[in-house]
Amino acid sequence: MVDFNQAKNFIDQHDEQVDQALDKGGDTAKGRFAGHDEQIDQGVDKAQQFTGGRDTTAPEEQPPPLPS
Repeated sequence: MVDFNQAKNFIDQHDEQVDQALDKGGDTAKGRFAGHDEQIDQGVDKAQQFTGGRDTTAPEEQPPPLPS
């Protein structure tokens, strides 16, 4: 039996593959639930943010500029 920490470590080590799988699942969901593309994309993006060390499919956020 795999415990939560082992599963989390596995996901963290394979973030790119997890993100690709989430994208593929999102594409499948769009085919089944036409008209809900925006909601599906938002769900996939949120799931990708929670997996791995960082989201490999989205550009990294830039820090806000320092005040002058």
